[in-house]
Amino acid sequence: MIITVFGLGFVGLTTSLGFAEFGHTVYGVENNAERLKQIKNAKIPFFEPHMDKALERHLNKKFFPIDDTELETALNQSDVIYYCVGTPYGEDGAADLTFLFKAIDQTISLIKDDKFRVLVTKSTVPPGTASKSVTSYVEKLGGKIGKNCWDDFINADRIVLGVSDKKTESLLKKIYEPTNLPVFCVSLNTAEYIKYLSNTLLATLISFSNEMAAVADNVGDIEIKKAFEILHMDKRWNNCNMTSYVYPGCGYGGYCLPKDTNAFYALSKKVGFSAELLNQVIQINERMPQIVADRIAKKVNYNKNIRLGILGLSFKPDSDDVRDSSSAKIIRVLKDLGYSNILAYDPQAMNEFKSYYNLDIEYCETYEEIIEKSDTLVILTAWNEFNNLNKITSKQIIDCRYKLSI
Repeated sequence: MIITVFGLGFVGLTTSLGFAEFGHTVYGVENNAERLKQIKNAKIPFFEPHMDKALERHLNKKFFPIDDTELETALNQSDVIYYCVGTPYGEDGAADLTFLFKAIDQTISLIKDDKFRVLVTKSTVPPGTASKSVTSYVEKLGGKIGKNCWDDFINADRIVLGVSDKKTESLLKKIYEPTNLPVFCVSLNTAEYIKYLSNTLLATLISFSNEMAAVADNVGDIEIKKAFEILHMDKRWNNCNMTSYVYPGCGYGGYCLPKDTNAFYALSKKVGFSAELLNQVIQINERMPQIVADRIAKKVNYNKNIRLGILGLSFKPDSDDVRDSSSAKIIRVLKDLGYSNILAYDPQAMNEFKSYYNLDIEYCETYEEIIEKSDTLVILTAWNEFNNLNKITSKQIIDCRYKLSI
């Protein structure tokens, strides 16, 4: 099968290479010239373990990265078109569908025949987007509707397809046949809802854990790390992997959880329902940078001349993604509180963080350098590299990720 994927960011490039791995021919469209150049030179533009080998395997064989000048040829060959473009949230929290509609504009304007094609919105969008906004928009542009879908992989354990007709369902199932994963075909609204259901639950678990840890800090004499580890032993968890979310830290960040929780809350208000639990999840997360900064200040006895070494800049370990990074928010609060001697180190996200945030801090090139230069070390991202920190230095450590063994 021939597939075109709009957008070669985290989701789009992973999707493109995944389909190439299944044996499909994939055209990946990217309008960022620098990112496209990197991909064409077999370089992954972000940190993702093992993906570089997949790119080497499929580049110019099953996977063809292209720009807009080659888009017409790709679209007219394709059976399915995936949209993996950004749907950021604005000031009111609602999802911004500008990039999605622009990609649809390009698609409809360049298709020159009556071939049956499926348009797949893989970008996370609020329930009702495909059935109302996208469908009517495609019709307005002259497209014939009878097919449309939204799908998502969630941790590669199942595939959810939002479909509106059997022909679309049959074609999409063929794409995923090589995975041997369970495939669930549901209505358009249900598929969009499932993605928000998943991400808002994860955000809720994180905010719950962070609030409970903040309570424990105020109570005092509570071994927070040990308490949560014992909580995870409860047999009612049934050996599931949710425990990584039911664990305190610095707040959720990245692209998906902040965007999706805000967008879903905005949608609930729009339809006339006040989702107060979800609102509190968002509010708790927004308070976390101040809570963590206050915790750090207290641990260093409010000594504003101390050299603070920040360990971890990405929003999560094993990634160089710094979007909505808790570390950046916490550093800003610390700077506002008067802590000006701040150093920082991350195993992968240093360059990305420097270019993304304009922060007046000192960057250390190595783990050893930041340990040597800092008076107090603060773990803000749960990289495994930091697990041995208390074994290699006697300096004060503030473990905001509850990583270190006692």
